[in-house]
Amino acid sequence: MSQYRYLPVTDEDRREMLDVIGVQSDEELFSDVPEKIRFKGELNLEPQLSEPELIRFLSRLAKKNVSTSDYPSFLGAGIYDHYIPSVVDSVISRGEFYTAYTPYQAEVSQGELQAIFEFQSLICELTGMEAANSSMYDGSTSLAEAALLSSGVTRNKKIVVSETVHPEYRQVLATYAHGRRLDVVTIPSKDGETDVQALQAAINDETACVIVQYPNFFGHVEPLKDIEEMTHNAKRAQLIVASNPLALGILTPPGDFNADIVVGDCQPLGISESFGGPHCGYFAVSKKLIRKVPGRLVGETVDDKGQRGYVLTLQAREQHIRREKATSNICSNQALNALASSVAMNAFGKKGIRELAEQNIQKAHYAAKKLSEEGVTVCDNHTFFNEFVVDCKRPVSEVNRALLDQGMIGGYDLAKSFSHCENKMLVAVTEMRSKAEIDQFAEALGGIIRG
Repeated sequence: MSQYRYLPVTDEDRREMLDVIGVQSDEELFSDVPEKIRFKGELNLEPQLSEPELIRFLSRLAKKNVSTSDYPSFLGAGIYDHYIPSVVDSVISRGEFYTAYTPYQAEVSQGELQAIFEFQSLICELTGMEAANSSMYDGSTSLAEAALLSSGVTRNKKIVVSETVHPEYRQVLATYAHGRRLDVVTIPSKDGETDVQALQAAINDETACVIVQYPNFFGHVEPLKDIEEMTHNAKRAQLIVASNPLALGILTPPGDFNADIVVGDCQPLGISESFGGPHCGYFAVSKKLIRKVPGRLVGETVDDKGQRGYVLTLQAREQHIRREKATSNICSNQALNALASSVAMNAFGKKGIRELAEQNIQKAHYAAKKLSEEGVTVCDNHTFFNEFVVDCKRPVSEVNRALLDQGMIGGYDLAKSFSHCENKMLVAVTEMRSKAEIDQFAEALGGIIRG
């Protein structure tokens, strides 16, 4: 056996493979590669370590990281520190779910199919929509796929998106749109919300869809009623709303505003921050669009004995139907993370999700009040969920380093994404932050800004 425990190819394996293809050595195998372009030196790699040495080395590296288990976090911008019930890990760690993939064979996949069906049902309840798919990769791909769906249905090429939509979502949208030759028009923000006058001027009969975020990237709750009227006054335009699913525990759901498509990321419900991923995107639509939904849908039926069962009802990707009929090339769903969200939602229940949402609002508004008292300029009005913008009067990177020195993880530096937001920080306050932590943060940030 090879002396290296984790390398699958032994010396004997290498010799056998060379014998089968009829060469004597590695050098002979690569003899067709010109001598002058072959690499002759030693690769600049760390020396090999034994397993105990490797574990000690990686442990030392891990200890250099600071996580939300160590310091209270006020960083959001799409990924949040939320309470995850312990039952979530207990369920998703079970082998029958942990290793499950696409449930092609319904007769042996009833557990996985039922879990997906329940996820779809819960998303419909939260969003007020009529149908939801089995999940997408994340919120950004959900939004981009929604834009493609709208363009395909309306046969229009103009995508109108608000600047208040998550900047990374808009980047993914731009990538998708480039391949389809779609025209993406970005509407500027005004006082942290979509400039409705600019939006009104941009919408016309060539518009495929209008995309807004609710609450938006800056934390504000957009006036969906007004935006919906503007959108649907156009000839064929559809309204796409990207929503934080936890916020929908207390906000009027987009479906009640006649949204055509509602998308978002389920990370706030039962999914760990995990240094940025993986996530789980949701995708919900009105009934008229159900046959155009990317990915797949699970439906409920009965077997020949009248017993309840679950099946893959609609599959719109090119692997399942004629390529020219496919609506998307999305290749999988985030079944395990969708299950985590489902378990969390069931553990919380309707009252629990509403209570969590209320705590986010109350604690965020308390934090804004305390920061104001400490002399920090809060840039937002009172229509925000759990995020708001503050003016640090100096580079946010410097402020965050100072906060880290005091044992706190600061907010998001908006200058990274918006040129007009120099020295502005997006602060997130979830139900996980205690009054003492908020007070400490407000005092520390106020002191840093005052110098």
